[in-house]
Amino acid sequence: MSASEREPRAIVLVLDSVGAGALPDAADYGDEGSNTLGNTSRAVGGLSMPVMGAMGLGNITPVEGVPPTETPVASWGKNAERSAGKDTTTGHWEMMGLVLERPFPTYPDGFPDDVIAEFCRLTGHDGVLGNSVASGTVIINELGDEHVRTGLPIVYTSADSVFQIAAHEEAYGLERLYEVSEIARAMLTGEHCVGRVIARPFVGPDETGRYVRTHRRRDFAVKPSEPTVLDLLQDAGVPVFGVGKIGDIFAWQGITSSPHVTDNMNGFDHLVQEVSRPESGFVFCNLVDFDMLWGHRNDFRAYADGLEAVDRRMPELLDAMVGGDLLIITADHGCDPTTSSTDHSREYTPLIAKMKGVDAGVDLGIRATFGDIGETVLDFYGLRDRCGRGTSFLEEVRGA
Repeated sequence: MSASEREPRAIVLVLDSVGAGALPDAADYGDEGSNTLGNTSRAVGGLSMPVMGAMGLGNITPVEGVPPTETPVASWGKNAERSAGKDTTTGHWEMMGLVLERPFPTYPDGFPDDVIAEFCRLTGHDGVLGNSVASGTVIINELGDEHVRTGLPIVYTSADSVFQIAAHEEAYGLERLYEVSEIARAMLTGEHCVGRVIARPFVGPDETGRYVRTHRRRDFAVKPSEPTVLDLLQDAGVPVFGVGKIGDIFAWQGITSSPHVTDNMNGFDHLVQEVSRPESGFVFCNLVDFDMLWGHRNDFRAYADGLEAVDRRMPELLDAMVGGDLLIITADHGCDPTTSSTDHSREYTPLIAKMKGVDAGVDLGIRATFGDIGETVLDFYGLRDRCGRGTSFLEEVRGA
């Protein structure tokens, strides 16, 4: 079967951290006034995003350079997060129907002594470096020389629920870094069940004397506590093709494949390849550079450039789709690069839904949960109400 003859598929594209305005409870998280998309557009004097603009992006929140349109070619709206938290795992899980009533634990003062002691006992280390809230790019340069000299791993966290381990790919060893990260993942349970353990490899120093992180990062997420939409799809015989860190986020539960990517553009290459597959199945893609490279570093210029780069490539994705394919574009949280904070922000996420062959859209309003996305995907595959944790908007998109 050629790609053009395949059965229609659903595609969810997550622009990691591209929030669309502060949620009503944003002040509780210290995020009042955040609007990743809108504030970034104003900071750079306007964005050029004609493709997503025509799909209704400017109808969702005020975006300088992307005006609202009265005749969008896709449906649009925004999603409110029901779960407690504002991190990657929470956002993606809720999209796929798993709502968290309690947020994952965070460590604003670093990890407790007993946690570090147990980590050292299990890994055979005499100690760790760091154990603080830190920027990953900063801490490897503060402690990189000492790490290479002593062989002790650099452990740090952020405002998110993460236990991050940074180590030099050659001096410490990439496989050893992955090994100790797996040990940490198995250790961090109960009250210390963080959302993710992240292995952060780096190399250097380079010609400027600085250490640099590499793309061989690996996330070790906690397993979903109950079946998600991905499990329901697999049980119904629908393969799930991830792109980027989707496999890691779900601890490979309900995932058929999820190739590693090096950056947004490589991720988009893989996305187009997966959509072009001749066999049927759901495609779930995360483009992480918005969050990892630009949001956490408050680099609003690069953030804006990244948005425009994805928009320029959007025609490739639309061309790879066949009649009846459903494309949903969204995000998992915010990370406003224009605020003083370098952490995630508690925001609405944008919602664009385009069915190929339907060239007009409707206002989908404010969705009560990210889970409406997963419920719509199930509905698309004839599995409506299997999850029951959201409300499908498939008929609105299909009947526009």
